[in-house]
Amino acid sequence: MKVLSIETSCDETAVSILDAQGGYENMTFTILGNALYSQAQKHAQYGGVYPTLAKREHAANLTVLLESALKEASFYTKEKQDISKEQREFIEVTLEREPGLALTVLQLLENIEKPDVDAIAVTQGPGLEPALWVGINFARALAYYWNLPILPVNHLEGHIIASSVELSPDNQNRYTVRETVFPVLGLIISGGHTEFVYAEKWGDYKIVGGTRDDSIGEAFDKVARLLGIPYPGGPELSRLAEEGRRTLLTRPAHLAKDMATLPRPMINTGDLDFSFSGLKTAVLYYVQEKGELTEMQKKLLCTEFEEAVVDVLLKKFATALQEYQTQTLLLGGGVSANTYIRKRITNTYTKEGVSVFLPAEGLSTDNAVMIGMAGYLMHLRDHKPKTAQDELKANGNMKLDR
Repeated sequence: MKVLSIETSCDETAVSILDAQGGYENMTFTILGNALYSQAQKHAQYGGVYPTLAKREHAANLTVLLESALKEASFYTKEKQDISKEQREFIEVTLEREPGLALTVLQLLENIEKPDVDAIAVTQGPGLEPALWVGINFARALAYYWNLPILPVNHLEGHIIASSVELSPDNQNRYTVRETVFPVLGLIISGGHTEFVYAEKWGDYKIVGGTRDDSIGEAFDKVARLLGIPYPGGPELSRLAEEGRRTLLTRPAHLAKDMATLPRPMINTGDLDFSFSGLKTAVLYYVQEKGELTEMQKKLLCTEFEEAVVDVLLKKFATALQEYQTQTLLLGGGVSANTYIRKRITNTYTKEGVSVFLPAEGLSTDNAVMIGMAGYLMHLRDHKPKTAQDELKANGNMKLDR
């Protein structure tokens, strides 16, 4: 099954084409075409994602990315097409709220053959609704003209499947699903989510814990902003934390005065919930107390912040493993790319005989490949697809265990 997939949930615009094969026990995904555009630098001046800008950037780049993915997949065959009045009107009405998108879509469609794809997968939620709508309407326009079914995907299931696959050693464009022993326990950590997910099989998900305020990604970005690190601040904060960690290995006495002591919120509550707003506030108070930080104080503060986050994650994982008796852990979402978090969790639980699955390279942050994978999972469980004429709404607060 060949799946064209579209991702526009936040500030990444992505289109991919996958050849998905096999059943639950032997799934493979071959990337035929893949194109992604990150808007991060566009949003840096706002210190975070600005929804109106994200929507506009998706509309400006989707057709270009589609063309790129089609060419990479060798599905881009030039041939003049006759677009009927009815088809043109449907596309124009569907995309009327996305300035300029209908024009670029029509220009593309009237000049190429229908590609050899069987379905379109698109993120329905969760995410920023203005951004989600662009991808959904884009999918509906293509599905109508090419007469293809639509698979509306839950973005979070995309992160789960992305943590369950690995690159084939003989083909760097093909992912295979690892041998997965259910039940599994997943932790999705990203800019918008911090959630524990329990699953007894593919498609059967239950949220068993989550953040009560800020997500872990929000905490990283807010703390980075307090330290004058531009958006997206997480990677730079982690780099400074690692420099501070290396310095502390020598533990010279003069560093003691520069060390902050931050709380580990909800670490001993015995449940699987999180709270990161208090940790961010503690950093704020420290910065206000110290005034302008030296470079060493900044690095050590980043180290302590990252250590506090990891301590909480490890304790919550330990509680979850005791409660759910699973031997498989999945770590997904953009923050799962954090090298220190990956290392600490892997080292801790591998020693205890637990399998820890991390996202394959390139699949931690938002991407269309994982959306195509999740769409194929929907196909395997006989999920009834949508048509272009069906009602399909963006759902910014979409739940995984709905």
